[in-house]
Amino acid sequence: MEKIKLNIAGEISLSDNAGQTMKKWREIFGISQVELAKHMHISVSTISDYEANRRKSPGTAVVKRFVNAIFELDMSKGGQIGQKLIEGEKSSEDYFTVHEFARGISIREFAKLVDGRILTNEDMVEGKQIYGYTLIDSLKVILEMPFSYFPKMYGNITERAFIFTGVSSGRSPMVVIRVSASKPSVVVLHGIGEVDKLALKISERERIPLIITALDIKKIKENLEKI
Repeated sequence: MEKIKLNIAGEISLSDNAGQTMKKWREIFGISQVELAKHMHISVSTISDYEANRRKSPGTAVVKRFVNAIFELDMSKGGQIGQKLIEGEKSSEDYFTVHEFARGISIREFAKLVDGRILTNEDMVEGKQIYGYTLIDSLKVILEMPFSYFPKMYGNITERAFIFTGVSSGRSPMVVIRVSASKPSVVVLHGIGEVDKLALKISERERIPLIITALDIKKIKENLEKI
């Protein structure tokens, strides 16, 4: 959030028409001159004068107060604009990486490449083909990732493996998959000891094979990126 505030403040300060830039951001946040003036404890005419360039360009103190005010007013209304700006700043690679295979492989072949042990739905691992994988930081995805990023996790095709790192029991990733409209073809839990019973039940119910592995992530990527 602070980075976005600094970017907006910098844009205003460096603009040849600071008043118009302030007006642009006020309108983006859907804030009226009256609301802004009340929040900043200044008159509406002062806001109007800045925006119409009837006052000299605002100094850093005014710009800082202005930027803080539009974010604070946005938060009082639910923070939707600020959240959209945050989502735009973040790259999906902060949460996951997507890789597509040059050819389809069976889940059995995939399990061998990741040195994994198949826990559920072993009857599906021979015939079903997958065409890529997504390496997922489970904690970041569950706690921080904007919901709008979820479709990007599937790359070009849903017939793929989800490899979750940073898992403790496997329950949270499987619950997320359970309530998602799209499903991966196979789920891998990395570096886990005992798998949660609910995670196993969800895997069986959704007919998504569940694999565990302790192979080093770097080695997993090396093996899979040869396909």
